[in-house]
Amino acid sequence: MRLDTYQGMNAAQDRLVRHLVIAVALKLVVLTGLWWAFVRDERVGVDADRAAAHLGALVDANTLPSAPSGAQP
Repeated sequence: MRLDTYQGMNAAQDRLVRHLVIAVALKLVVLTGLWWAFVRDERVGVDADRAAAHLGALVDANTLPSAPSGAQP
């Protein structure tokens, strides 16, 4: 059994879904553009002492593991 109101609600849901998809797609495009313009080339240098200080721990640079000579990362 089909009801006429069901078809109307389905069309309204389709319209809502379409508008939501368009809104989310536009937001992703804008966020990608902002990232590309302002953040893409930024680099943050972090060393062990600064990271340890931020985390509240003490690190002795001599106790950090080092790669054997000739080893590749």
